[in-house]
Amino acid sequence: MSSKKTRSGLRLWPAYLILVLSAGFFVWAWASPDLPLPMSRVTVSIIATACTLILLLVWWLLLSRAPWYWRLAVLAGVVALGWAAGRFLEMRGVSGDLVPQVAWRTSPTPAPPEILPSPPPLAEPTPAPPVDVEEAVRAETEGGVEPSPSPTEADEVKPELEGSVPVDSRGFPQFLGPNRNARLTDRHLVSGWDERPPVEVWRHSMGTGWSGFVVSNGLAVTQEQRDGREHVVAYDLDTGRLEWSHKGGPGYEDVMTGNGPRATPTLDGGRVYAFGVRGVLSVLDLQTGRLLFKKNVVLENSGRSPDHGVAASPLVVDGSVIVVAGGPGGRSLVAYDAETGELRWSGGDDGAGYSSPIVATLAGVRQIVVFNHGGLTGHDPATGEVLWQDPWPDRDEKVAQPVILGDDHVFASMGYGIGSRMVRIVRGSGGSLRADVLWRSRRLKAKFTQVVEHGGFLYGLDEGVMVCLDPETGERRWKRGRYGHGQVLLVDDVLLVQTEDGEVVLIDPNPEELTEIARFPAIEGKAWATPALAGDLLIVRSDIEAACYRLPTESGA
Repeated sequence: MSSKKTRSGLRLWPAYLILVLSAGFFVWAWASPDLPLPMSRVTVSIIATACTLILLLVWWLLLSRAPWYWRLAVLAGVVALGWAAGRFLEMRGVSGDLVPQVAWRTSPTPAPPEILPSPPPLAEPTPAPPVDVEEAVRAETEGGVEPSPSPTEADEVKPELEGSVPVDSRGFPQFLGPNRNARLTDRHLVSGWDERPPVEVWRHSMGTGWSGFVVSNGLAVTQEQRDGREHVVAYDLDTGRLEWSHKGGPGYEDVMTGNGPRATPTLDGGRVYAFGVRGVLSVLDLQTGRLLFKKNVVLENSGRSPDHGVAASPLVVDGSVIVVAGGPGGRSLVAYDAETGELRWSGGDDGAGYSSPIVATLAGVRQIVVFNHGGLTGHDPATGEVLWQDPWPDRDEKVAQPVILGDDHVFASMGYGIGSRMVRIVRGSGGSLRADVLWRSRRLKAKFTQVVEHGGFLYGLDEGVMVCLDPETGERRWKRGRYGHGQVLLVDDVLLVQTEDGEVVLIDPNPEELTEIARFPAIEGKAWATPALAGDLLIVRSDIEAACYRLPTESGA
């Protein structure tokens, strides 16, 4: 009599093998020097997790020996969970290290202040009709001409600007401050925040975007995206009240890097110069938001926007507004007349990066320095001619501003595993300039933050961790403290750090060690935008809201 051997119990060893291999892979990913960047480790971990779950499902369906009704039940459960996740959850971007940020679809999003209608653009002046002198005299004698209206009280309170913004002790007129270098030397913060904490002045939700605030004449101006359109908006500095808004072109959608405009406006001469995410330069009246002129910079110069949208802020200098166009054939950097919008010059062939142009005097030559797709370049501010170049890897991800050190040194840094470099600009025969590389280092990789110099040392976030670097050698003095991919300002003799999670931290810039001296939670959401410090008022912005705080200073409460 033959008997048939029956199979009983689950076949578990394939599942154990999958889990052991997966665990070993995770240990390798987070410990191996082959993956030094947090974003690389996160990416590998996400892929490994997905593969592990797929393999476990295959094992359960085909190799587990479980009854078929249990196999089908688990498969149905997986399908139901996938449907529920797609129905009730949504991905709201990633962190600076590419960690996915997921939220309930039903979670409320506060509504930002209602956008005002844009004022009509200035029309071309209409020639006056010829005057009939006899008719004018007759009308006047017959009482048909009304006397000119006298100025109203409002006219007397708010006279028209005459081409310049009044001197403002609370000004923060452009990206990273008055000198575009994240350094403020005219104020001193009190660090004892336990006894004298920052005071919230106003707070409200915002449209999406990563543009920072700029401040002049009591107005705080930025760019944001609402209902699929870009807007340049101005808020009252002291109250947060929306003063005016200008609706621009189509918005920008990107799950990975976030929606909305990136570039920070520039304020100069009573005007707002705003560079949209698709490469349109809009020039507006600061007091009213009225459009004065606009230029489609990228289209007019056959340029190409970087992969994640235009982020370089306009530079106003010598009566020109200078913007990164990224076009070939001498159209990399272009200058328009700041009053009329007429093209003044163009120069260079480099594609666009995300860094903004700056003015510097190097080796005795005044010039415009820009960190673009192909590397560092110096341009003549009068003609746009390329004076020197320092080639870097051909990648868009140049975000951090170059740091000018002394009379002839330029420090630049980028993330994604590349690192930093110090170059010296040297005057050669015939007055030509060249860039000599003094050192390279992977000790400081500024992804999309700013590096500042203080006391002969450089301070910045290396993939989210604060670093002190010796500019003479490129050697690191210390690396401590995780602040995420936030932003840095040097205020007199302290570092003001806005963390990626929205905290504000004061750090003593000491080359011997990291010393935190104060911190407070300032804002909710992902804080990638640069903060603005106007007098003692700090404006911080995240992807969902903005807030203004009065910081204790030596001269204030």
